[in-house]
Amino acid sequence: MQELLQDNMMVKIMAEPLWLQAWVYWMMIINTAAVFFLKHPQAKFVLGAWVGNVITMTILFEAVGYVRLLGLSHVIWWTPLVIYLFMGRNQFPPGKVATWLWVLLITNSASLVIDYIDVVRYFMGDGALG
Repeated sequence: MQELLQDNMMVKIMAEPLWLQAWVYWMMIINTAAVFFLKHPQAKFVLGAWVGNVITMTILFEAVGYVRLLGLSHVIWWTPLVIYLFMGRNQFPPGKVATWLWVLLITNSASLVIDYIDVVRYFMGDGALG
């Protein structure tokens, strides 16, 4: 039981600096917010990418541990999401949905910059996070 509590991705994240924890929790909140806008096709796409990301990252964590390669999950799921949202930005529904989509687009795009760098660093031999 002790090993399970120590070898958990959220435990690893909670050991990170506060700013990084806040960033991770922010990404979780902004992507999960899709459930409030499911009548819009963009939200369905976001939710699908978010669920795919969670599953993929969990599998990656189990396979390789808490390393930079975890960013590959965002690369796989959020790259098409960001492209889809950016290409359809002129069709964002007005009001709160558009605000949420813009914040999500900016958040996930910023994350992708970090994730692409992390994945490249991993394959160049710098796998450690933190």
